[in-house]
Amino acid sequence: MKFINKLLRDEQGATAIEYGLIAALIAVAAITAMSTLGSNLSATFSAVSDDLVAAEG
Repeated sequence: MKFINKLLRDEQGATAIEYGLIAALIAVAAITAMSTLGSNLSATFSAVSDDLVAAEG
């Protein structure tokens, strides 16, 4: 019975899980932001490239 009570009072595992969830949320936010930024940069470079090609010809 003492083992079960000790196990129920132990919060160390819960803290580790919380930190893991926070890290996962930060990773998802970073991936989303980088994906959006990458798409915007790709569109910008394509527009610049098209303008340069048009200026040559």
